Amino acid sequence: MTAAAESLLRADTVDAFYGQARILFSVSLEVHRGEVVALLGRNGAGKSTTLKSLMGLVRPRGGKVQFAGRRIDGAAPYAICRQGLGYVPEERRVFADLTVEENLEVGRRPRREDAPHWTPERLYALFPNLGRMRGRRGGEMSGGEQQMLTIARTLMGNPRAVLLDEPSEGLAPVIVDQMAEAIRELKREGLTLLISEQNLRFAAAITDRAYILEKGQICYENSMAGLLADEPARREYLAV
Repeated sequence: MTAAAESLLRADTVDAFYGQARILFSVSLEVHRGEVVALLGRNGAGKSTTLKSLMGLVRPRGGKVQFAGRRIDGAAPYAICRQGLGYVPEERRVFADLTVEENLEVGRRPRREDAPHWTPERLYALFPNLGRMRGRRGGEMSGGEQQMLTIARTLMGNPRAVLLDEPSEGLAPVIVDQMAEAIRELKREGLTLLISEQNLRFAAAITDRAYILEKGQICYENSMAGLLADEPARREYLAV
């Protein structure tokens, strides 16, 4: 198997519940090292729950999750993070009373041999908006700036892979374009990403492959080019 085809993150028949309500039904997906993969679906399809199940924030009741060849289902989120899987929640959750620089320091972790190495200066180059507001508190930033800061803080952990939950949600078009370019740069750096999205146009600009969730089940898998050419699938699973 070539490095490009090496499986870094894999879910096999994962079931997840909130209380007695079953949300995920035997979800299986795979992300290869260096890939950017989209997890698409309508609102409420189970995309965020899938990412939380991979990260250990929701503990799967069935199936297994593997990261870098090791099982991580059942592990605590902090232990999964230490293995090199980063997570950017939809809610952003910046530290409102800390400055940009201080938020980044919170995320700092030692360098990893098999992952891109990030410093504040490299992240300011990736997100120029942050470089212009290093001393600004997180609570004084716009939604788009907070989204950039949350991603940058996660990258300070030097992860092997990152789970991004709805990175374009609620952002102005110009910020969405900046976000897309930043994600393309992360791919060029060799970072692996699994991105939950509703915005097909945004996902098409940055991802290699796509899975579609419908009512907690994977109902479609294809290359992004294949999905863009498959109008019946887009109409059935993604049209609002």
